[in-house]
Amino acid sequence: MITVGVSKESNFPVKSEKIKETVKETLNANGIVSDCEVSVAIVHRTTMQGYVDKYYDDHDDHPVLSFPTSEVEGRFIMPPDGKIHLGEIIISYDWCTDEANKTGKLVEDIVSELASHGCLHLLGIHHD
Repeated sequence: MITVGVSKESNFPVKSEKIKETVKETLNANGIVSDCEVSVAIVHRTTMQGYVDKYYDDHDDHPVLSFPTSEVEGRFIMPPDGKIHLGEIIISYDWCTDEANKTGKLVEDIVSELASHGCLHLLGIHHD
């Protein structure tokens, strides 16, 4: 079973179930059918910028960050629950609302697109 945890820094009007469904569909479409776990956090721009400042060399406005467990430096001990812990996806809600205002898309759809994009990064699928 694929387990997706969703946390929101505030009471953002985004349905957690849609995010979970999107992540599960993305994993399934890429051959992941075994027990695994992914965490998704929806945060404010200032929180996102704190992660960018801490973990990246640039100071750009990133819409989504992915932290795959496979890229943890040092020794990582897998929990004994038998699940593959793929990692964490962090999405900037403020970026999503800005993008929705520019494109006319629904914020929830943009969040889902970014969740799928972040999920691909957890699987090692990157873009240019």
